[in-house]
Amino acid sequence: MPLTDAEIEALSAQLPEWTVTSQDAVPRLTRSFRVPDFATALQCANRIGAIAEETNHHPLIVIEWGRVTVSWWTHTIGGLHRNDFIMAARTDSLMMPPARFQQG
Repeated sequence: MPLTDAEIEALSAQLPEWTVTSQDAVPRLTRSFRVPDFATALQCANRIGAIAEETNHHPLIVIEWGRVTVSWWTHTIGGLHRNDFIMAARTDSLMMPPARFQQG
């Protein structure tokens, strides 16, 4: 069952760098990370992909020179689930230390 607006708001407060976006009326949890180059963006995407495979929960990952953008949502419910917030927090931990990767 998708989270309510109140639940999304409460969980979003714990992940202030992530924004709730909407595509085709489906809410998604999205964040962009700055990285030094394209090779690093690929490495980051592979690390995120590994945790996605572990949990059988897969995000949209956009790889660009100097940037990785990640969007989490639960396809089967067409919205956000608590697990999307957990995966966003796990993504943050993969993208640390902050001195190496910046939000943006």
